[in-house]
Amino acid sequence: MDRIDYLRKELERLNYEYYVLNSPTVDDIEYDRLMSELVELEQQYPERQSPDSPSARVGSDISKEFVQVKHQYPMLSLSNTYSTAEIEDFDQRIKKDTGIDAIEYVCELKFDGTAIGLRYRNGLLVQAITRGDGEQGDDVTANVRTIRTIPLRLQGNNYPDEFEIRGEIFMPLASFERLNKERQERNLTPFANPRNAAAGTLKMQNSAEVAKRGLDCFLYFLLGDNLPADNHFDSLQNAADWGFKISADMKKCGNLNEVMDFLRHWDSARKNLPYDTDGAVIKVNSYSIQNEMGLRAKSPRWAVAYKFKAEQAKTPLLSIDYQVGRTGAITPVANLQPVQLAGTTVKRASLHNAEQIELHDIRVGDTVIVEKGGEIIPKITGVDKTARPDNSRPLTYITHCPVCGVALIRPEGEAKHYCPNELGCPPQILGKIEHFVSRRAMNIEGIGEEIASLMFEHGLIQNIADLYDLREEQIAALERMGKRSAKNIVEGVERSKQTPFPRVLYALGIRYVGETTAKKIASAFRSLDAIRQANLASLLEVDEVGERIAKSIIDYFADQRNIETIDRLRKAGVKMEIDEEEIPPASNILQGKNIVVSGNFSRSRDEMKRLIEQHGGKNSSSVSSNTDYLVAGDKMGPAKRQKAEILGIKIIDENEFIKLIDNT
Repeated sequence: MDRIDYLRKELERLNYEYYVLNSPTVDDIEYDRLMSELVELEQQYPERQSPDSPSARVGSDISKEFVQVKHQYPMLSLSNTYSTAEIEDFDQRIKKDTGIDAIEYVCELKFDGTAIGLRYRNGLLVQAITRGDGEQGDDVTANVRTIRTIPLRLQGNNYPDEFEIRGEIFMPLASFERLNKERQERNLTPFANPRNAAAGTLKMQNSAEVAKRGLDCFLYFLLGDNLPADNHFDSLQNAADWGFKISADMKKCGNLNEVMDFLRHWDSARKNLPYDTDGAVIKVNSYSIQNEMGLRAKSPRWAVAYKFKAEQAKTPLLSIDYQVGRTGAITPVANLQPVQLAGTTVKRASLHNAEQIELHDIRVGDTVIVEKGGEIIPKITGVDKTARPDNSRPLTYITHCPVCGVALIRPEGEAKHYCPNELGCPPQILGKIEHFVSRRAMNIEGIGEEIASLMFEHGLIQNIADLYDLREEQIAALERMGKRSAKNIVEGVERSKQTPFPRVLYALGIRYVGETTAKKIASAFRSLDAIRQANLASLLEVDEVGERIAKSIIDYFADQRNIETIDRLRKAGVKMEIDEEEIPPASNILQGKNIVVSGNFSRSRDEMKRLIEQHGGKNSSSVSSNTDYLVAGDKMGPAKRQKAEILGIKIIDENEFIKLIDNT
């Protein structure tokens, strides 16, 4: 073994001891000496540089844009519960659906950070991808390599050739306090909480800066073929042996009573942890039961998140501001006397709407109860009326838009007031532009809230279609901008023309049409022209589209100004119809399933195969041990049936197959 190989192996061992085992065997001076020697040798022999070298954890100062990568397995979220009664319902549902009385669970703390998926091949970290929209995320591999608790090369040799492990990247409280202290010394705005700091750090363009911020990572979920065990708990114990940081607080529970003991313990013990956690996750341990339970559109049926009771504090309400959102919704925000809550200083809190203010009889000057339960902006949940001043008067809610002065409306059945001046109220115009360029919409690089606001103030953009008329010299002339930034923005606008149609529909900002609804509408109608011509009845036929959404879509296309904007976007080259490969899956009910279709059916063979793909399955041409279902039609050859029966593969007919996917 030469010196470079020795240093790499020794430094990885020291990393593991220090960051994962929390049991260092050498001091920092010796570690730094070994690292400096390795860096010097790799610079001397550049042909020996490797992405899995411990020196990669130092990071690079080279800026780069993040490439979006499709997840091999959907990165789903979890359903939330807020009471032990809901956990009991979860347990009963699983027992009823599976017919099993004794379900084994694994309980884990829910870390308050940002989700990450790590792909390994032959023991080496090859890619790190953020959650994104669940279907695709950003490749942040260069930044993740700087996190010392994430192994670049695995230990041992009993890991699968290729697999993915998922977890949560977070910022420990000590790192968060140090970072905010540094920012305040440099007159920069401190981060609101460790979660925001972790998410912002992970998306930095300079990995050398990421390396300085002290991110950490717990891993909690293995995915892939040939996993080391038939259950979640034992698989993670194996992953710990490979060098991953697995929470020592994870617990295997043989029954619901043990789950409840775990929740009760950590509801108070979490306050002593060196990082933020806002709940616990309860998962079915057995992989076979997980597979039997399957997935919903956005979450697994075999796992649930339990949110701990939110922390509260009391403080005086000094004044109220009224904010106008991109849809015209008015949100009252309380300005508070600063108070410490859940490890951060709270100065503002949401009052939600006039109904909530009236319900709690909230008044300026009151001492209010502030609650923070995983929310970016804390909320006010009540008033200490024993501390109310004698001269207190009930609050009168505003009647006109605080920005454009137009009289507010309150649609029937809704709690919020709205400014109806949709295309003339500055915050709404700017909000629509910011929404249009955002990552989950058109994803136009270089235009964040600050730059969008700057362009709007200088009259360069007054409408989302104006983005496609921008010229480099216009942008470069703005303060704090230059030729390079201007060029990047214009190129980003040009790239956005390739944005898939479902995201274009979402980007338009039609009221009540969220990301998931936009995908379903795009899949149903295939083009913007078809959506524009749709009547109420046809819109209501789309899954998750109710009368409120349908009427909002019709109202949007009834406004000639919106039609003019769409025509300009079309002329600029923005996609106005769906490509065949862009059609989103109808469900994940067949996710990971290999299916063979054989014989004649009432629908064409191609349609059967399309249905399999639309519900997340994979088509196979021949029966093998990897086959999950054989869908048997008329006149199917006897050889396939015989092989399926020998291998114990489930054989279903067309009706059973349709019933299976219709259950979604």
